[in-house]
This record gives sequence, structure tokens and C-alpha cells, in this order.
Amino acid sequence: MSAVGKSGACGAMLEEDPDQTYENVLAEIQSFELPIEATLRSVYDDQPNAHKKFMEKLDACIRNHDKEIEKMCNFHHQGFVDAITELLKVRTDAEKLKVQVTDTNRKFQDAGKEVIVQTEDIIRCRIQQRNITTVVEKLQLCLPVLEMYSKLKEQMSAKRYYSALKTMEQLENVYFPRVSQYRFCQLMIENLPKLREDIKEISMSDLKDFLESIRKHSDKIGETAMKQAQQQKTFSVALQKQNRVQFGKNMHFNGRIPEERNEVELKRAFEEEDENEEEVLTVQDLVDFSPVYRCLHIYSVLGDEETFENYYRKQRKKQARLVLQPQSNMHETVDGYRRYFTQIVGFFVVEDHILHVTQGLVTRAYTDELWNMALSKIIAVLRAHSSYCTDPDLVLELKNLIVLFADTLQGYGFPVNRLFDLLFEIRDQYNETLLKKWAGVFRDIFEEDNYSPIPIVNEEEYKVVISKFPFQDPDLEKQSFPKKFPMSQSVPHIYIQVKEFIYASLKFSESLHRSSTEIDDMLRKSTNLLLTRTLSSCLLNLIRKPHIGLTELVQIIINTTHLEQACRYLEDFITNITNISQETVHTTRLYGLSTFKDARHAAEGEIYTKLNQKIDEFVQLADYDWTMSEPDGRASGYLMDLINFLRSIFQVFTHLPGKVAQTACMSACQHLSTSLMQMLLDSELKQISMGAVQQFNLDVIQCELFASSEPVPGFQGDTLQLAFIDLRQLLDLFMVWDWSTYLADYGQPASKYLRVNPNTALTLLEKMKDTSKKNNIFAQFRKNDRDKQKLIETVVKQLRSLVNGMSQHT
Repeated sequence: MSAVGKSGACGAMLEEDPDQTYENVLAEIQSFELPIEATLRSVYDDQPNAHKKFMEKLDACIRNHDKEIEKMCNFHHQGFVDAITELLKVRTDAEKLKVQVTDTNRKFQDAGKEVIVQTEDIIRCRIQQRNITTVVEKLQLCLPVLEMYSKLKEQMSAKRYYSALKTMEQLENVYFPRVSQYRFCQLMIENLPKLREDIKEISMSDLKDFLESIRKHSDKIGETAMKQAQQQKTFSVALQKQNRVQFGKNMHFNGRIPEERNEVELKRAFEEEDENEEEVLTVQDLVDFSPVYRCLHIYSVLGDEETFENYYRKQRKKQARLVLQPQSNMHETVDGYRRYFTQIVGFFVVEDHILHVTQGLVTRAYTDELWNMALSKIIAVLRAHSSYCTDPDLVLELKNLIVLFADTLQGYGFPVNRLFDLLFEIRDQYNETLLKKWAGVFRDIFEEDNYSPIPIVNEEEYKVVISKFPFQDPDLEKQSFPKKFPMSQSVPHIYIQVKEFIYASLKFSESLHRSSTEIDDMLRKSTNLLLTRTLSSCLLNLIRKPHIGLTELVQIIINTTHLEQACRYLEDFITNITNISQETVHTTRLYGLSTFKDARHAAEGEIYTKLNQKIDEFVQLADYDWTMSEPDGRASGYLMDLINFLRSIFQVFTHLPGKVAQTACMSACQHLSTSLMQMLLDSELKQISMGAVQQFNLDVIQCELFASSEPVPGFQGDTLQLAFIDLRQLLDLFMVWDWSTYLADYGQPASKYLRVNPNTALTLLEKMKDTSKKNNIFAQFRKNDRDKQKLIETVVKQLRSLVNGMSQHT
């Protein structure tokens, strides 16, 4: 019940029975169950005199309790007295006991001092023993750590860095956690990162030394690799070379390869191969790759493999750029090219080795990218430097080096098709250098030639010439010795040199991994260039040289004829080398026919030109007395010398083709006729007498007699005499003085003087008129002379009228 409820209840009880109520209140106070504040408040709050009454009741209650306490004390007093009495008795015994206990304690203390000392010693020993056991346990726990750390130091001293890193991993993962609470362990833990950095620096230093080493040894490595590649194909190349070159070279002798010589060559190839096997070292013998392996493993263990890979690739790319940079004078000697190639081969052989023995340091994609970059640079360098090469032997050696370079790197898996494409460009340059070289050879041959048929005095000399040049002439074979070949010494020499050129061109085509058809096509094209460009140019230059006379030109025409006939033997020669039949659809033909035909045409033209020049030289010696009154009665000396010269020259022309000799003879007669006509019509010649005309007529008669004597066979009828028809009709007109007929028949097809031009007749007549006036001052006193002078003037007027009419008509 709450205090409010109880106070309300007390108030109700006071209203019913105050005495009973105070009794209840006191009972509640004595019970200590409720707080007395509410109970007392109810007593004081309910009635005005409640306090006083309550205090009275409280005093009465106190007196009652005092009485009860007194009764209880009286009841227990005797027992208390008895207890005190007993305690007093025990007091004496207790003091005695205390004294005894104290004495006994003292005795025990005295007796236990030694025990205590011994016990303390035992405790101390036990503690020491426990400490020793603990120390032993801890030392047993620490000793492996110390041993491993000592091992780490030894590995570091011995430069076994990869093992040292593995030891560090064991220390960190296994040993240090067991003793991590010790200070020395913390020092060791703190020292490990420094050791790792030291290892990284040392391994990186070793890597730099390695990179420097392989940079220095790249040429040796490349040389070794190229020797190995050369060794692998030595036998096959030797066999192929013997079967191809020797077969073709000896085909026109006996059509087969000399077996003994071939066996000697093959034996030599085997011996060279055995020697190379003993001498050639491997790349592992030349370079110690352990630094790069160690460095790779170290960086892999340190978890910094990517840094190492990037550094390695970056440094190798720098080295690649240095290797690919050629020397400025590389093109001067083959050693410069060889050094350039060996360094590049050495570089990529090392990269290929690293690719195959390491995982991830370099990848195939990386090497391919590096190779493509290098290949572009190599091609550019070779294209630039090879353009300076003017020696075909140097270009050929360069080609062999490029082939060996390509074969070597192809053996390591690098694509080299672009190098063989470059070789086709260099092949064109090689052909150009060959053409220049052979141009000099041909010039020397032409300079040394005597341009006379080759004399043969016995069978041996005949066989020597036949072995050099494929000449077949049954008539010449039947002749007895001594005899002559129709060609001069330059013909077999040129034929041999053309074959040597084919050999030289073939040397470049070898090892290009091309089919026989392609090689055959290349040989024929290069030979065509030699014939159509070089030999043709040399022939044309020779023909145009001033010191080459008519006899030499005739011999040149004969030589070109035989060289043209020998072209089919050159085609057979190429066929025997390449084993490609000439009937093949795409086989290129040699252009010797057109080449030598052009040279002959040029020589023929030069013959015509030089013959005319010679005629001009003789004509310039003419010394006519244009005012003579009577002729000498015989032809002029210069003209007879000219005719004798022409007879001797045309005798030499008997070896020329008939049309050539006939054309030369006709050209000479026409030129002589034209020269004589120009002599008559020369503007500087002002006067001509009839005696001079008659003398000139005697000379023309000798020319006609020469033409009719058929100096060159093959002319039909009086064809050659027609060359002088213009002169003959003009002179006949003046000799017979038949002007009436000329003027009457002029322009008629059947005119007797059809070839006489009015202008020509007028010019000559005016010169004769002036002469008549000057030499016949007194002719006017003679009737015949006066009539003749008038006739001349009349004819002159008619001719002028005729000429003017022709001009107006034109």
C-alpha cells in the first residue's frame, strides 16, 4: 500500500477511534516497513491536538519498552557475570600460551634460518635453471635465424644474389615471425630492404656490363653465326655450282662436266666443311648470359620484373640504333659491309637467344617490331651506300654478304623477303657496273685490234680460234694453210667477253632463291643490255672515230656479221647453263640481230661519208686552167689518182655484202658527179673557156669509163653510169653547141638534154660568154666570132626568159 493510501487510512482510523489509531501508528513506526514521514504527517495533519496526544502515547510506549529491557537484563545478568568470571580464568592460561607460542616461534625462527637460506639457494638455483632452460629454448629458436642470416651474408659476399633473395624470403616468412619480439630481429628486418636495393643495384650493374659486353662482341657473334650458316650450305652450294657453272662453261667443248675436276671440287667442299666444324664456336661460347639470367630472376623475385624488362628493351633499342648506324666510308671496301652485317647479326642472334631461354623478357612481337625497324634502316643504308659502288666485284661481294646475312637471320626465324627484293634493285646496279666495266673491255679490244682477217698458218692455230669462237665455213676448212679467217681478232675476244659477262651476271643470280626460269630471264635480259647498249655504243663510237678508215670500217661490217651469227650460240650457251629450253613461251630472245644490224648500218653510213670525204680530198687537188684554149688531151692527174683509189677500195669491198658494196659505189659515183658539177658552177669561178670545158669533158669520160668497168659486181646495164648523166648531157650540150635542140625540146620526156637544168646551163654559158668577151677583144672584126657572140647572147636571153618563166610558174 502506498504512503498516500496509508495516510488516508490513518486519518480514517483517527476519526473512528483515536487511541486505537495511535496504537496502530506506533506499531507501524516500530515495524520499519514504511517510511515514517507519511505516518507522522497523517498524525499531525488530521486533528488539531493530535500531536500532543500522540506524544503522550509515544512516551507511554517508551516506558513500556524500558521496563521490558530491564526485565531482560535482569534475566541475563547472572550468565554475563559467569562468563566474565570464566574469561578471567582463561586469561591466565592465555598469557601462558602466548609465552609458549612466542618461545616456540622464536625457536622455529632460529631453526628455520638455515632452511630459509638453503631454500633461497634452491629457489635461486631453480630460477637460474628455469632461466637457462628458457635461454636455451630461445637460443634454439634464434640460432636458425642467425644461421640463415649468416648464410645470407655469405651469399651476398659470394654474389649469389638470387639465392640471397630466396634466403630473405625464408627469413621473412618462416624465421623472423618466431623471434620478432627481439631487437636484433628488428634490426635484421630493417636491414633487408637495404640488402634488396643493394642486390638490385649490383644486378643492374652486372646487366650494364653484360650489355656493354655483347655490344663489343656483336661482330664476333655475328661472324660466328654467319660462319655456321655458311657451313650448313657449303656442300649444297658447291654441288649446285659445279653442276651449273662447269656444265655450261664446257658445253660448247664436249657437252659434259669434267668428272675428275668436279670430284676435286666436291672433295674440297667437304674438307672446308670439316675445317669449319672444328673452328666455329657457338654464341654461348662467346657470351656469358648468366648476368641477364640472374638479373631477370632477381627482379622477378623482387616483384619488379616489368621495370627490368622495360630497361632491358630500352637499352637494347638504343644499341640497335647504334648498330644500324653505318660508317661513312662503309661503301669503299667489303670489310666495311661485313663489319656492318656481323654486328647486326650478332645483335639479333643475342635477342633470339634471350627470347628462347627467358620467359617474357623479350617476346616474339617485340623482336618482330625491332627487326622490322632494323630492316627498314638496313635497306635504306644499303640502298644509299651501294649506289656509290662502281666496282662490280665489290657489288658482287656485297650481294654475297647480303645473301649470307639474310640466310643467317632467316635461320633464326626473321623474315627476309624484303632483303631479297632489295637484291633485285642491287642486281640492276650490278648490271650497270658490269656494263660500264665491259664497255672499257670492249674499248680495249677495239683499240688493240688490227682490223685485218686473222691469219692461220697451221692446224693448231686454227683449232685455237675455233675453240674461242663458233665459226663454221666448209670452204675455209677445205683451204690449205696458210689461210685467213674473214673476221679480225676482236671477234673471238668479244665473243669470249660476252660469255664472261654472262658468267659474271650469273654469279649475282646464284643463291637468290629464284627458279631456273627467272635466272634464265635475268641472264638474257642483262645480255641484251650488253649487246644493245654497251657493245652497240662501243661499236658506234668506234665507227665514228676519225682514225678509223674505210678498210677498218669494212672489217667492222664483216665482224658484226659474224658476231650476229654467233648470237644463236650465245643463246645455246645460256640454255645449257639454266637448262631452260628456248622453246619456252616466256623465254627472252637475244637482240643481237638488231644490235649488229644497227652497227652495220652505221658503219655503212660512215663508209659512205668517209668515201665522200676522200673524194672531196682528191677533188680539192684539182688545178684546172679555166682559161685554157686547148685541152691537154688526157685526163687530169688528180682524177686518175681518185679513180685508182676507188678501184682499190672497191676491191676491198668484195668481202662486204653485195648491196653494201653496190650502194657505196653508187654513192661514190654520185658524190663525184655532184662535186664535179659544183666545181663548174662554183660562184667564185667567173670565166670558163671552151678548152677548159673540153678538158673537163675528158675527166668526165674517165669517170664514165670507170663506171662502165663494173668496179663492184652486181649492177645491171649502165646503172652506175647514170650517176654522171647530168654532167654528160650538160657537157654534150656545150660540146656540140646544140642550143636550138635544147630550147626546142625542153620539157619534153624524150628530150636529148632532159637532165640539163636551164639555170645550170645559163650559169655556165654566162661564164663562157664573159670569157669570150675578154679573150676576143678583136673578135668583132671577124664575122664568125661576131655571129657566135650574138648566138651566145641570144641563147642567154632565151635561157633567162626560160628561167624567169620557171620561177614565176613556181
